[in-house]
Amino acid sequence: MFEGRKLLIATKHKKERVIAKHFSKELGVVCEVKKDYDTDEFGTFTGEKEREYTPLETVRKKCLYAMEKYGYDLGIANEGSFGPHPALYFIPTNEEYMIFIDKKLNLEITVKTLSTNTNFSSRIINNEEDLKKYIDAVHFPSHGIILRKSSKSNEDIVKDIKTINSLNNHFNWFIDKYGEVHVETDMRAMNNPTRMKVIEETTLKLIEAIKSKCPNCTTPGFIPIKFIPGLPCILCGLPTKSIKIEVLGCKKCGYEFENIFPNNKKKEDPQYCDYCNP
Repeated sequence: MFEGRKLLIATKHKKERVIAKHFSKELGVVCEVKKDYDTDEFGTFTGEKEREYTPLETVRKKCLYAMEKYGYDLGIANEGSFGPHPALYFIPTNEEYMIFIDKKLNLEITVKTLSTNTNFSSRIINNEEDLKKYIDAVHFPSHGIILRKSSKSNEDIVKDIKTINSLNNHFNWFIDKYGEVHVETDMRAMNNPTRMKVIEETTLKLIEAIKSKCPNCTTPGFIPIKFIPGLPCILCGLPTKSIKIEVLGCKKCGYEFENIFPNNKKKEDPQYCDYCNP
């Protein structure tokens, strides 16, 4: 189905490093990247270009635009977001969407990874001691740093800071000019190995989804389309918000299958029960 076909990886930030090897090995495709494709048109983490659409809409547009621009019928794209966890509100979270589009077979398969494995953070700093504590916490210099006037301003923004000398020189310049500096982690994939690992996890999840074929029509992409909560609490027996059933579905023929206890878990811990732990 995919052997020997050319797959366009729509990226500007070196994501092919963790995508290409897996797709080449598992699907037999020939992965290609176009160096002049500017994905910043769809939004930047630092806000020079605001993202106009939802992450899911953005990843689809990013992929389709690249496929049309360069004349491919097979493409893949990724879109990441960062913010508080939807349930664990004070924990920073990395959300990655990845889409695989095959125009020839009329296929679109999308997966999502929600991970707390991220160094996403920012801070206003005005002295070297606090700067040292911050960069140690965010794994600099293996992970990049961005400096700017403030979180709301793109004036005097400096990216691609990857060495101590570069950081110190730019930090002192900001302190001399403004008395303080907004320091933030660079969340672009090529400058953030932690995020790159999450992208690789998402890649493997997408490949698994592509390999999962509908039992009714054999179309690739037989994946969960909805989740039903209600896993009973092991202490009181009442239903919790944890997933009891995942519904797998086929976009082509509409066939659905209910997978009960998808995580091989039949009871939930009382800490996740609204009755035992209100």
